Amino acid sequence: MAEGGFDLQKFIDDSKSVLTNPKEYFSSMPKEGGLVEPLIKAIIYGTVAGIFMLIWSLLHLSGASAMFGGSVGIMALVWSIIGAIIGLFIGGVIMLVISAICGGDTSFEANVRVVASIMVLSPINALLAFTGSFSLFLSGLISILISLYGIWMMYNALVSALSAKEGTAKVLSLILAVIPVLMIISTLMCAKVATHTSDTILKQTEQYQKEMEKQSLESMKKLDEFRKKMEEAQKQ
Repeated sequence: MAEGGFDLQKFIDDSKSVLTNPKEYFSSMPKEGGLVEPLIKAIIYGTVAGIFMLIWSLLHLSGASAMFGGSVGIMALVWSIIGAIIGLFIGGVIMLVISAICGGDTSFEANVRVVASIMVLSPINALLAFTGSFSLFLSGLISILISLYGIWMMYNALVSALSAKEGTAKVLSLILAVIPVLMIISTLMCAKVATHTSDTILKQTEQYQKEMEKQSLESMKKLDEFRKKMEEAQKQ
Protein backbone atom coordinates (compact mmCIF):
# COMPACT_ATOMS: atom_id res chain seq x y z
CA MET A 1 0.00 0.00 0.00
CA ALA A 2 1.44 3.32 -1.04
CA GLU A 3 1.26 6.22 1.38
CA GLY A 4 -1.93 8.09 0.55
CA GLY A 5 -3.57 5.45 -1.65
CA PHE A 6 -3.51 2.17 -3.48
CA ASP A 7 -0.39 1.61 -5.57
CA LEU A 8 -1.62 0.21 -8.89
CA GLN A 9 1.87 -0.41 -10.25
CA LYS A 10 2.78 -2.38 -7.12
CA PHE A 11 -0.42 -4.36 -7.53
CA ILE A 12 0.55 -5.27 -11.10
CA ASP A 13 4.11 -6.16 -10.09
CA ASP A 14 2.86 -8.27 -7.17
CA SER A 15 0.40 -10.10 -9.45
CA LYS A 16 3.18 -10.98 -11.88
CA SER A 17 5.50 -12.00 -9.07
CA VAL A 18 3.04 -14.29 -7.27
CA LEU A 19 2.17 -15.99 -10.56
CA THR A 20 5.71 -16.53 -11.81
CA ASN A 21 7.58 -17.05 -8.54
CA PRO A 22 5.23 -17.70 -5.58
CA LYS A 23 8.04 -18.84 -3.29
CA GLU A 24 9.97 -15.60 -3.65
CA TYR A 25 6.83 -13.46 -3.48
CA PHE A 26 5.50 -15.02 -0.28
CA SER A 27 8.94 -14.87 1.31
CA SER A 28 8.79 -11.07 1.17
CA MET A 29 5.05 -10.50 1.35
CA PRO A 30 4.10 -8.03 4.12
CA LYS A 31 1.79 -9.68 6.63
CA GLU A 32 0.54 -6.45 8.19
CA GLY A 33 -0.77 -3.10 6.98
CA GLY A 34 -4.53 -3.45 7.24
CA LEU A 35 -7.27 -5.23 5.32
CA VAL A 36 -7.94 -2.46 2.80
CA GLU A 37 -5.17 -3.50 0.41
CA PRO A 38 -6.14 -7.19 0.19
CA LEU A 39 -9.80 -6.16 -0.14
CA ILE A 40 -9.00 -3.88 -3.09
CA LYS A 41 -6.93 -6.65 -4.68
CA ALA A 42 -9.82 -9.10 -4.32
CA ILE A 43 -12.27 -6.58 -5.85
CA ILE A 44 -9.96 -5.95 -8.81
CA TYR A 45 -9.45 -9.66 -9.43
CA GLY A 46 -13.20 -10.27 -9.12
CA THR A 47 -13.99 -7.41 -11.49
CA VAL A 48 -11.53 -8.61 -14.14
CA ALA A 49 -12.87 -12.17 -13.85
CA GLY A 50 -16.43 -10.85 -14.16
CA ILE A 51 -15.55 -8.82 -17.26
CA PHE A 52 -14.20 -11.95 -18.95
CA MET A 53 -17.39 -13.83 -18.07
CA LEU A 54 -19.44 -10.94 -19.45
CA ILE A 55 -17.47 -10.97 -22.71
CA TRP A 56 -17.86 -14.74 -23.16
CA SER A 57 -21.57 -14.40 -22.44
CA LEU A 58 -22.04 -11.67 -25.06
CA LEU A 59 -20.10 -13.77 -27.57
CA HIS A 60 -22.24 -16.79 -26.68
CA LEU A 61 -19.20 -18.75 -25.58
CA SER A 62 -20.86 -19.99 -22.41
CA GLY A 63 -23.66 -22.49 -22.05
CA ALA A 64 -25.85 -20.25 -19.90
CA SER A 65 -25.70 -17.33 -22.33
CA ALA A 66 -27.08 -19.48 -25.11
CA MET A 67 -30.20 -20.05 -23.01
CA PHE A 68 -30.68 -16.73 -21.22
CA GLY A 69 -28.69 -14.19 -23.25
CA GLY A 70 -26.31 -11.42 -22.21
CA SER A 71 -28.13 -10.76 -18.92
CA VAL A 72 -26.34 -13.80 -17.52
CA GLY A 73 -22.99 -12.15 -18.19
CA ILE A 74 -24.06 -8.93 -16.45
CA MET A 75 -25.16 -10.87 -13.39
CA ALA A 76 -21.95 -12.90 -13.57
CA LEU A 77 -19.97 -9.64 -13.42
CA VAL A 78 -21.92 -8.44 -10.38
CA TRP A 79 -21.72 -11.75 -8.56
CA SER A 80 -18.05 -12.14 -9.40
CA ILE A 81 -17.30 -8.93 -7.50
CA ILE A 82 -19.57 -9.84 -4.59
CA GLY A 83 -18.17 -13.38 -4.54
CA ALA A 84 -14.61 -12.07 -4.48
CA ILE A 85 -15.33 -9.96 -1.39
CA ILE A 86 -17.12 -12.77 0.43
CA GLY A 87 -14.58 -15.33 -0.72
CA LEU A 88 -11.70 -13.23 0.56
CA PHE A 89 -12.85 -13.36 4.17
CA ILE A 90 -14.20 -16.91 4.09
CA GLY A 91 -10.98 -17.99 2.41
CA GLY A 92 -9.03 -16.14 5.10
CA VAL A 93 -10.74 -18.21 7.80
CA ILE A 94 -10.10 -21.46 5.91
CA MET A 95 -6.48 -20.49 5.33
CA LEU A 96 -6.10 -19.67 9.02
CA VAL A 97 -7.36 -23.16 9.96
CA ILE A 98 -4.98 -24.79 7.48
CA SER A 99 -2.10 -22.68 8.78
CA ALA A 100 -2.97 -23.64 12.35
CA ILE A 101 -2.98 -27.34 11.43
CA CYS A 102 0.47 -26.89 9.92
CA GLY A 103 1.77 -24.95 12.94
CA GLY A 104 1.89 -21.66 11.07
CA ASP A 105 0.82 -18.06 11.66
CA THR A 106 -2.76 -17.76 12.91
CA SER A 107 -3.10 -14.02 12.35
CA PHE A 108 -6.31 -13.40 10.42
CA GLU A 109 -4.83 -10.47 8.51
CA ALA A 110 -1.80 -12.45 7.36
CA ASN A 111 -4.01 -15.27 6.08
CA VAL A 112 -6.38 -12.87 4.33
CA ARG A 113 -3.39 -11.30 2.57
CA VAL A 114 -2.31 -14.76 1.39
CA VAL A 115 -5.79 -15.50 0.05
CA ALA A 116 -5.96 -12.12 -1.73
CA SER A 117 -2.68 -12.91 -3.50
CA ILE A 118 -3.80 -16.40 -4.56
CA MET A 119 -7.00 -14.91 -5.99
CA VAL A 120 -4.90 -13.75 -8.94
CA LEU A 121 -5.88 -17.11 -10.45
CA SER A 122 -9.54 -16.05 -10.63
CA PRO A 123 -9.18 -13.85 -13.75
CA ILE A 124 -7.04 -16.53 -15.41
CA ASN A 125 -9.69 -19.15 -14.76
CA ALA A 126 -12.39 -16.83 -16.15
CA LEU A 127 -10.23 -15.96 -19.18
CA LEU A 128 -9.95 -19.64 -20.15
CA ALA A 129 -13.58 -20.47 -19.35
CA PHE A 130 -14.57 -20.12 -23.01
CA THR A 131 -12.84 -23.45 -23.75
CA GLY A 132 -15.86 -25.21 -22.25
CA SER A 133 -17.84 -24.16 -25.35
CA PHE A 134 -15.51 -26.18 -27.56
CA SER A 135 -14.32 -29.08 -25.42
CA LEU A 136 -15.55 -30.18 -22.02
CA PHE A 137 -12.43 -32.29 -21.59
CA LEU A 138 -10.10 -29.37 -22.36
CA SER A 139 -12.01 -27.12 -19.97
CA GLY A 140 -11.78 -29.77 -17.24
CA LEU A 141 -8.05 -30.24 -17.82
CA ILE A 142 -7.46 -26.49 -17.57
CA SER A 143 -9.48 -26.35 -14.34
CA ILE A 144 -7.38 -29.15 -12.87
CA LEU A 145 -4.11 -27.42 -13.78
CA ILE A 146 -5.27 -24.09 -12.34
CA SER A 147 -6.46 -25.79 -9.13
CA LEU A 148 -3.17 -27.64 -8.73
CA TYR A 149 -1.18 -24.46 -9.29
CA GLY A 150 -3.35 -22.72 -6.70
CA ILE A 151 -2.49 -25.43 -4.18
CA TRP A 152 1.19 -25.06 -5.08
CA MET A 153 0.88 -21.35 -4.36
CA MET A 154 -0.86 -22.13 -1.07
CA TYR A 155 1.97 -24.49 -0.09
CA ASN A 156 4.57 -21.78 -0.74
CA ALA A 157 2.48 -19.30 1.21
CA LEU A 158 2.25 -21.66 4.19
CA VAL A 159 5.97 -22.30 4.29
CA SER A 160 7.35 -18.92 3.22
CA ALA A 161 4.81 -16.40 4.52
CA LEU A 162 3.04 -18.15 7.39
CA SER A 163 6.05 -20.07 8.76
CA ALA A 164 4.22 -23.40 8.74
CA LYS A 165 6.00 -26.73 9.17
CA GLU A 166 7.20 -27.75 5.73
CA GLY A 167 6.51 -31.48 6.14
CA THR A 168 2.97 -31.00 7.42
CA ALA A 169 2.24 -28.36 4.78
CA LYS A 170 3.46 -30.69 2.05
CA VAL A 171 1.30 -33.61 3.22
CA LEU A 172 -1.77 -31.41 3.62
CA SER A 173 -1.21 -29.82 0.19
CA LEU A 174 -1.01 -33.24 -1.44
CA ILE A 175 -4.24 -34.29 0.24
CA LEU A 176 -5.97 -31.09 -0.85
CA ALA A 177 -4.63 -31.53 -4.40
CA VAL A 178 -6.53 -34.80 -4.77
CA ILE A 179 -9.92 -33.20 -3.97
CA PRO A 180 -10.32 -30.84 -6.99
CA VAL A 181 -8.89 -33.47 -9.33
CA LEU A 182 -11.44 -36.07 -8.20
CA MET A 183 -14.26 -33.52 -8.28
CA ILE A 184 -13.48 -32.36 -11.83
CA ILE A 185 -12.93 -35.90 -13.12
CA SER A 186 -16.22 -37.07 -11.60
CA THR A 187 -17.99 -34.06 -13.13
CA LEU A 188 -16.55 -34.86 -16.57
CA MET A 189 -17.57 -38.51 -16.21
CA CYS A 190 -21.11 -37.52 -15.21
CA ALA A 191 -21.29 -35.13 -18.15
CA LYS A 192 -20.07 -37.86 -20.49
CA VAL A 193 -22.66 -40.30 -19.18
CA ALA A 194 -25.38 -37.65 -19.46
CA THR A 195 -24.33 -36.87 -23.04
CA HIS A 196 -24.25 -40.56 -23.94
CA THR A 197 -27.68 -41.09 -22.37
CA SER A 198 -29.04 -38.06 -24.18
CA ASP A 199 -27.66 -39.32 -27.51
CA THR A 200 -29.14 -42.76 -26.89
CA ILE A 201 -32.57 -41.33 -26.09
CA LEU A 202 -32.39 -39.10 -29.17
CA LYS A 203 -31.50 -42.06 -31.41
CA GLN A 204 -34.31 -44.16 -29.92
CA THR A 205 -36.75 -41.29 -30.41
CA GLU A 206 -35.69 -40.88 -34.04
CA GLN A 207 -36.00 -44.62 -34.62
CA TYR A 208 -39.46 -44.67 -33.03
CA GLN A 209 -40.50 -41.70 -35.15
CA LYS A 210 -39.33 -43.45 -38.32
CA GLU A 211 -41.25 -46.59 -37.36
CA MET A 212 -44.37 -44.54 -36.72
CA GLU A 213 -43.98 -42.80 -40.08
CA LYS A 214 -43.49 -46.18 -41.77
CA GLN A 215 -46.61 -47.60 -40.11
CA SER A 216 -48.57 -44.49 -41.04
CA LEU A 217 -47.53 -44.84 -44.69
CA GLU A 218 -48.49 -48.51 -44.68
CA SER A 219 -51.85 -47.68 -43.13
CA MET A 220 -52.46 -44.98 -45.73
CA LYS A 221 -51.51 -47.42 -48.45
CA LYS A 222 -53.93 -50.05 -47.15
CA LEU A 223 -56.70 -47.48 -46.87
CA ASP A 224 -56.05 -46.38 -50.43
CA GLU A 225 -56.19 -50.00 -51.62
CA PHE A 226 -59.42 -50.53 -49.67
CA ARG A 227 -60.88 -47.37 -51.23
CA LYS A 228 -60.02 -48.58 -54.72
CA LYS A 229 -61.61 -51.97 -54.05
CA MET A 230 -64.75 -50.27 -52.78
CA GLU A 231 -64.92 -48.10 -55.90
CA GLU A 232 -64.47 -51.17 -58.13
CA ALA A 233 -67.18 -53.00 -56.18
CA GLN A 234 -69.58 -50.09 -56.63
CA LYS A 235 -68.94 -50.02 -60.39
CA GLN A 236 -69.82 -53.71 -60.67
